[in-house]
Parts: sequence; C-alpha cells; structure tokens
Amino acid sequence: MPARGELLGIRVVVFDREDAVSLFKDGFYGKPFGIRKPKEPEFDAPLELSLLEAMYLAEKGVLEVWTPGRGKPLSIDELRERARRAITEFDQQYLVYKELREGGYVVRSGLKFGSDFAVYEYGPGIDHAPFLVHVMDMHADLDPIEIVRAGRLSHAVRKTFIIAAVDKGRGQARYITFKWYKP
Repeated sequence: MPARGELLGIRVVVFDREDAVSLFKDGFYGKPFGIRKPKEPEFDAPLELSLLEAMYLAEKGVLEVWTPGRGKPLSIDELRERARRAITEFDQQYLVYKELREGGYVVRSGLKFGSDFAVYEYGPGIDHAPFLVHVMDMHADLDPIEIVRAGRLSHAVRKTFIIAAVDKGRGQARYITFKWYKP
C-alpha cells in the first residue's frame, strides 16, 4: 500500500510515522520535521518531501499525494502540473533528479551551496556530498564568471562542480564536470 502524503503549498507531508520512517530509510527521501540532521533512521516526526521527491515516489507507486478536501489522490499528471506551476524549469530539474536517483545517488537540495542539488553516493550522515549539480538548458548562454564563481565555491567546500545540461528535445542531460587544476 503506498504511503499517503498531503500537498501543503510546495511541500508534501507524510504524517504517518511508519510511512515517514520507511521513505526516509529507503533512500533518504525528505526531511523529518524538527530534526536538522537525523543521526538515526528512526524518528517520531512527520516527513517533509519536496515536489521533486514526491513526483519521483509517486511515479514509483510508493506515494499517493492528496490535497485537503479532495476524495481521491492527485494523478501523476495533476501532480506534475502543480509542480510546474511552483518550480521554475520543473521538467529540467526533475529529469536530472530522476536520472541521478536511477543511477543510485541520493539527491538533496543544494541551495545552501548555491546549486540545484547536492549529490551523495551513500547518503547524508554516511558520507559528505561529493558533488554539486547545477541544472541548465543545453542551449542557454553560460557566463564564464558564473563557472568561476561556482567552481570556487565548490572547491571551498571540497565538492566536484557539475553542470547538467538538459536537451529538452531528447529528454536527456549531459554532465560536465569541473575540477581545479594546479600546474
């Protein structure tokens, strides 16, 4: 039986403790309310999911997203439309999120690092995120100053900076990795 999540603004909240713990344990999905960095996968709090996470879990069939006052869950298409209205370039973001998740990575918000995603090989609390990913359209202009800025930040926090260039026509991303070079 899929977990039940309630769409509240731009977040989906799983109130059932067992469902919340199960989703978190199964791939570090979401953030438990009131617990900044959970040390254990067991907690007694609701789980807050981003729309990207909720979309991915709904597509996998492990989450149903409900809205208050509605007698049935949102369809995948309804959830996608709501996410598109809430998140600029949702489709590009989601494509990269999904590719990384399908590749076995744990994908979290990279906002505190000035990027779209912080990507872990094993998960928060187990390892540090070795990658910062910035998502952009493959045909968008790229200011060299932005590359330098992102590169310096990622170097300062000891993470590899990656641009995920999305080709909307093909529905795939290409990943460009930047590393500091010392001659």
